[in-house]
Amino acid sequence: MLKLIECPRDAMQGWHRMISTDEKVKYLDALLKVGFDTIDFGSFVSPKAIPQMADTKDVLPRLQLSGTKSKLLAIVANMRGAEEAVVFDEINYLGFPFSISETFQLRNTNKTIAESLEQVHSMQELCIKNRKELVVYISMGFGNPYGDPYSHEIVLQWVEEMVKMEIGIISLADTVGVAEPATITGLFKHLIPAYPDVEFGAHFHAAPYNWEEKVRAAYEQGCKRFDSSIKGIGGCPMAKDELVGNLATENLIAFCHQRKEPLTLDMTALRGAQRLADAVFKD
Repeated sequence: MLKLIECPRDAMQGWHRMISTDEKVKYLDALLKVGFDTIDFGSFVSPKAIPQMADTKDVLPRLQLSGTKSKLLAIVANMRGAEEAVVFDEINYLGFPFSISETFQLRNTNKTIAESLEQVHSMQELCIKNRKELVVYISMGFGNPYGDPYSHEIVLQWVEEMVKMEIGIISLADTVGVAEPATITGLFKHLIPAYPDVEFGAHFHAAPYNWEEKVRAAYEQGCKRFDSSIKGIGGCPMAKDELVGNLATENLIAFCHQRKEPLTLDMTALRGAQRLADAVFKD
């Protein structure tokens, strides 16, 4: 069965209108009723960098978690954020964006790749100690627009470093929407058989005309974990480029239905969340 990771944090973080804490709680509660495997709900990062996420710690205790099967994932950018996040019992996963583009890693976390690797070591130890699981996103995993070196070998090298630290979930992130089907196919074709104990995921940013070819390329190589957001809202504000949006959850669900992939989603609850998204993501 495919794992659908709903990403309202990714949708909200760059939204031009400040979304109130009450609105976030109401929207997240609606998503918790749908039945997604995981909800990427917020982040513990500098409020100066991502003002929209400054209230994550206020949102969390107000969520209605009884009765949901969805697990919660919070994004962190450094050890300070990780230390803030692990104290919350409600959080199951910490997600860390590890960019293999030096330019973007400096932009995104103000750290070099070498410094970030040290942070992954420390975060993994912290997560194990606090019974959390660290999810590492290989950011710029399919290429970058900055002229930094990129190749399959570079991706494989960094994935191997994560595997050495016993990172159990690694998601390849198409941070600026440059992934081509051949690149996606080549990476997952190698990685999934090479590391059978690792859960590999795909976090695609895509336009309406090219989302399906990206999903299909990963799916056909055995990828069973996909990130998306309702209506395809979102992107990465730290890229500071005009970005395509996230993979739309509606498209991903249609893809699964076409291939008779079983999904245990409450479609009535999904429609309710879609209606609420229209109110939250307004001008």
